[in-house]
Amino acid sequence: MDNEIQLISDGDGLAAIGNATDVERFLVSEGLPSKDLGVQRLKSIFGTGATVAQAGSDIAANSGRWVKLTMESAERVKKFGLMESKTPGISHAMVGKPGSIKNWLQIEKGAGSFLTNPARLAGVAGVMAQLSMQQTMDEITDYLAAIDEKVNDVLRAQKDAVLSRMIGMDLVIEETMTIREQVGRVSEVTWSKVQTAPTTIADTQVYALRQLDALAEKLENKPKIGDLATAVKEVEPKVREWLAVLARCFQLQDAIAVLELDRVLDAHPDQLDQHRLGLRVARQNRLDLISRSTERLVARMNSAADAANAKVLLYPAKSPAVVQSSNHVVTGVHAFHARLGIESGRQSSEARRWVDAAAEVRDKALETGAKGVSVARSLGNETLNQAGSVKGKLSSEIAERARRLRKDGKERDGEG
Repeated sequence: MDNEIQLISDGDGLAAIGNATDVERFLVSEGLPSKDLGVQRLKSIFGTGATVAQAGSDIAANSGRWVKLTMESAERVKKFGLMESKTPGISHAMVGKPGSIKNWLQIEKGAGSFLTNPARLAGVAGVMAQLSMQQTMDEITDYLAAIDEKVNDVLRAQKDAVLSRMIGMDLVIEETMTIREQVGRVSEVTWSKVQTAPTTIADTQVYALRQLDALAEKLENKPKIGDLATAVKEVEPKVREWLAVLARCFQLQDAIAVLELDRVLDAHPDQLDQHRLGLRVARQNRLDLISRSTERLVARMNSAADAANAKVLLYPAKSPAVVQSSNHVVTGVHAFHARLGIESGRQSSEARRWVDAAAEVRDKALETGAKGVSVARSLGNETLNQAGSVKGKLSSEIAERARRLRKDGKERDGEG
């Protein structure tokens, strides 16, 4: 069968490997946007001598594209029945377009020639992991631009020693990524520049999370709407700043992971797959930590909005302000979550306008009043009915007594 393409998925992305023209046609027909996979970078995992030559020949004959898997795109590729491979977390399939058949079909042909070597499959999986993290890094850059926050300005405005250390490491990591792009690999000398970076970034991340927790605690024990309004107003801009710091931390951590995979690919290719899996677990742990902290903040903000909504009639100016600030914070947190791939729950509380609340009270009063009138009418009708019944009884009794009196009078007249 012609037009054979090998599909590989790690759950986050999909790699399509084959003839460049075929790969492009497949992706266009399936409506899947993609970027270059960079299969040429896999040469270093095949050792030396004749093996390298053969591997290089195989690689040169193939092209690779990478697709970020979303819920929609994942559904599209599900029809090709990707099967689990011996490499943990990696599934694959072969597809082709026979003859005049328009649709691409799955081919029962195993993993395909390019992936018969497990090291190649591990190498592709490593590159896919790098592309997935770089995609997140790009999205975080867009996020920081969208919220109009220069994270470096935010960091420099802080006098904390923890943040100051991160500023310097930030510059070193950017420099190392630039060298990587120019050279195509991460040498031992290049890697030595950033070896201490993970600790510095982790310290900053923990510090930022503690700051968010402290801001959330400021909203507790504020029964007065005036105090709550003041606290929420103070919290809102600070949350945005610390989210920017967290976003930059996560971005730099992904950059370090990309550099790590390149270094392992270059120095210890046999350990690449285990290292990839380890980085994946560590990354998910960071996401869980961030999610727990930010969700606590969201819960506090939503509670503040609910409290303000409940007292909107008493505080028609301050209550909507509390809800508005709360919604700004919650919306910002969920935008932050979206960039990092964290699922979010309740998003915001709609502020109850004073007029709406007053109308609700009015409607309830009218409803209660209507029920009261209905009850009064019911009671009145019952009373009238009872009165009518008594009146009828009295009339009957009077008439009966009058009849008896007349009868008795006639009888007395007859006897006389």
